[in-house]
Amino acid sequence: MSTMPKTLFWSRTDVPGADHAFAADRRGLTARGTALAVDPIPFTCRYEVRTDEHWATAGLEVSCEGAGWLRTLRLERAAGRWRASTAEQGDLDAVLTAAGRPGAGLPGTEEPERLAEAVDVDLSAAPLFNTLPVRRLGLRDAAPGSSHRIVAVRVLVPSLQVVPAEQVYTVLEEGNVRFSSEGFTADLTLDTDGFVRHYPGLAQRH
Repeated sequence: MSTMPKTLFWSRTDVPGADHAFAADRRGLTARGTALAVDPIPFTCRYEVRTDEHWATAGLEVSCEGAGWLRTLRLERAAGRWRASTAEQGDLDAVLTAAGRPGAGLPGTEEPERLAEAVDVDLSAAPLFNTLPVRRLGLRDAAPGSSHRIVAVRVLVPSLQVVPAEQVYTVLEEGNVRFSSEGFTADLTLDTDGFVRHYPGLAQRH
């Protein structure tokens, strides 16, 4: 396993948890990370993401694991089409039900054609993934007030269900951005490389 020049560590501010990522970003992004949280049940999520040199996502591999269950997902994008493959051990739905939580549904997607417009992936509650459209669209150097509406491939955790999500990124002062999606809005504080420092209501980087 190759070493990475950057290390990024976030503490969750909404629930007990953390996210630790290693990244190389000189020619696009190659990154891997581990996220832990206790909601909706305790789980560990491991991910690896890679983009092309223009920061368009090429692939994502992610696993979510808890007591008595494990799910994995592999997403690949080629020739403008997404392909998803999944595997499951144990029964996540049964664990969620026993904890008084709603079922998670199936991992992956049965309708990959709904993802056709998407170029970016967004792993739920992982601040690293906001950097993908920030860098791809050059938002750190864009004029305040400029706005971009995109469709992202959203991967929900811990279910690893894959859905299309319409998102809007609006440039604020000092190169920060406002992120909006499905009625949710947060003003993200970024560092000079476009990685999230503070995600209100979700995470704070150390």
